Amino acid sequence: MLSSEERERYARHILLKEIGGPGQQRLKAARVAIVGAGGLGAPAALYLAAAGVGHLRLIDDDVVSLSNLQRQIVFESDDAGAAKVERAAAALQKLNPHVETEARRERLTEANAQELLAGVDLVLDGTDDFATRFAVNAACHALGVTLISGAVGRWDGQVATFKSGPTKHLPEHQRLPCYRCFVPETPPNAETCAQVGVVGALTGVIGSIMALEAIKEIAEAGEGLPGRILLFDGLEANARRVALPRDPACVVCGHG
Repeated sequence: MLSSEERERYARHILLKEIGGPGQQRLKAARVAIVGAGGLGAPAALYLAAAGVGHLRLIDDDVVSLSNLQRQIVFESDDAGAAKVERAAAALQKLNPHVETEARRERLTEANAQELLAGVDLVLDGTDDFATRFAVNAACHALGVTLISGAVGRWDGQVATFKSGPTKHLPEHQRLPCYRCFVPETPPNAETCAQVGVVGALTGVIGSIMALEAIKEIAEAGEGLPGRILLFDGLEANARRVALPRDPACVVCGHG
């Protein structure tokens, strides 16, 4: 049950008919993993903590650098050189003491992905390399967990929800795609923000959308992005939503 302090804290959520008291209790009971405490993970974590998600597991092996501060808003200048997950966890606890934070200072790989993601209800992936994205996707599929994936570069961003894991036991025509249906292999011209740059506020937009989709998934509110991708062009100020078909030959979800 929500305490009187929590009811006051989340009053604006509780007023929404799509969330209300039951949805807020689902948020409190939820366990969410955020892979990458960077440009996308930072705003997503702040909004999920503020929303009252009961348990947040932060996974990242990096330390804070000055070049992060242009967009990774969970950190302060004095955090430079410190472990990202430890400083982020401290900031989230200061923002909302009702939220449990778990700092896992590890690099997620194919070998440890399932162990790092075990026991959560939802995973947000804000990493910027395809090897990690592929490992997160495979683990989410194996564990039967919903994955919300975000990416940014220069002025463009995207968010998609992948539910291949939760739907893998359904009849073939009801199964939803995974990330590898969308990106089967690492693109030959793959770029990172460190190589091409990114406008800082864009990461706030995409990270916030990731948090919004996570809240909707947990609270069972509205229409989400399963089987679809939202493409956002920050320079031209427009967005569009595109359907993502499932690949029956996918190396991850194509064979059950």
